Amino acid sequence: MRLVIARCQVDYVGRLTAHLPMAQRLLMVKADGSVLVHSDGGSYKPLNWMSPPCWLMEEPGMWVVQNKAGEKLLITIDEVLHESKHELGVDPGLVKDGVEAHLQELLAEHVTTLGAGWTLVRREYPTAIGPVDLMCRDADGRAVAVEIKRRGEIDGVEQLTRYLELLNRDPLLAPVQGVFAAQQIKPQARTLAEDRGIRCVVLDYDALRGTESDEFRLF
Repeated sequence: MRLVIARCQVDYVGRLTAHLPMAQRLLMVKADGSVLVHSDGGSYKPLNWMSPPCWLMEEPGMWVVQNKAGEKLLITIDEVLHESKHELGVDPGLVKDGVEAHLQELLAEHVTTLGAGWTLVRREYPTAIGPVDLMCRDADGRAVAVEIKRRGEIDGVEQLTRYLELLNRDPLLAPVQGVFAAQQIKPQARTLAEDRGIRCVVLDYDALRGTESDEFRLF
C-alpha cells in the first residue's frame, strides 16, 4: 500500500470527463494496481479512482493512470507533503454477522424471491473494492448486483452505490442494476436508494427458511 498526500489536480478522461481542481488530497496505490483519490471529507468514498487492470506511469509532476479501455486518470502534482509504503499482508476478509451470512445463503438458493425468472450468477462476486453479495440476472438477462444486510442503513446504500459505479464501467456487464435487500430498511436508507435508482426489498428470514414465525402477526 502506497500513500501519498499531495497538492494535486485530477482529471478523468474516458467515456465521461471529470475535473478536480488543485487541492490537498490523499493518493492511494494498492497492491492490486488500483489508484484512488481521497479528500478529507465525503466519508470513505474516493473522489475518483481507476480499477485494475490499469497501469501507473510517473513523470515529474504528473501521474498517468490508464486502463485497458484507454481511459486515463491524470494527476498533476504541485507538491508532495508525505509519502509512505506499507506491506499489509493477506487480509482474512470480512466476517459477516451470522444472520446476514445466512440471509445471503438463503437468498442465493431462492433467488426468484427477487423476481420470477431470476438466476444466480455468483455469490461474493469479486470486484477491486470488495465482493458483491450476489450477482444475478433478471428475467430479461440484465445484470443485477444485490447487497444484503440484516439492518438496512445509509452505509449499506453507499456501499452498493460504489459497487454499481465500478461494475457499470465494465462493458460486458453494463448496465448493472442494484437491489438493496434487508430484514429492515430505515426510511433514510430507502429514500437514498430509491433516489439513486436502487430497488429496495424487505426480506422475510422465516419465509426464506421455509418456516413460520412464532411471533403474532396482525396481517
